[in-house]
Parts: sequence; C-alpha cells; structure tokens
Amino acid sequence: MKLAPRRFEALVTRALDGIPKLIAEHMNNIDVVIEDWPTRQQYDDLGLEPDEWLFGLYEGTPLLERGITADPLLPDKITIFKGPLEAACESEEQIAEEIRRTVVHEVAHHFGIDEDRLRDLGYD
Repeated sequence: MKLAPRRFEALVTRALDGIPKLIAEHMNNIDVVIEDWPTRQQYDDLGLEPDEWLFGLYEGTPLLERGITADPLLPDKITIFKGPLEAACESEEQIAEEIRRTVVHEVAHHFGIDEDRLRDLGYD
C-alpha cells in the first residue's frame, strides 16, 4: 500500500503526538526522520538480512547510559522507513498501526529499554 509522502508524514506526526506528555517532555535533542529504505550498512550493523523487515531505527546514546556530566551530544535520531512499512501493510490503517508501534519501539530505545524488555512488554 503506497501513501503520498505528506500522508505518511502525517501518520508519523500523529504517532509522535500520541506519546504521553510525561514521556515526550524527556525527548530532548532527538530528531525523527523518514527515509525510503534502510541502507545495507544499517542492515549489516544490526546483523539483519536484506529480506528481514526494518521499520524503524534508533541511533544515539540512550538516556540511561548518559552520565550526569556528559559531553554535549549530537541529536539522537529515530528513522522511520517508509518503503518497508508500505510493502508489509495492505491498508492505511495497518500502516498507521505499524508506524505507531515502531515509534513506541524506537522511543523506548531512546529511554534505554532493550529488545528483551520490549518483548516482555508485548512489543516484539
């Protein structure tokens, strides 16, 4: 299911707006971007094969790993990948739900929540 870029952006914005205020207040110095597809390097860095779905990626230093007197950091980055989401979903509603899940998943990584804990919480 292909969406116009502006519509896809609107769904990402809606997912970000759905993050509870208490959590969103602590999301400083983080950029959220949309890319068409992950790069081969991103797949390699994650140990994924090209036929595996990658809907989103968090790149940065999780908040739990930062020291009190840490050096200034570049912005963390959450990338949402439009191509895989469109290829995996059959409707706009499915894309919207996968975007929401992906945003929650990547924001969790920003807060230091790893894959095992996400699975425990039902976000696998």
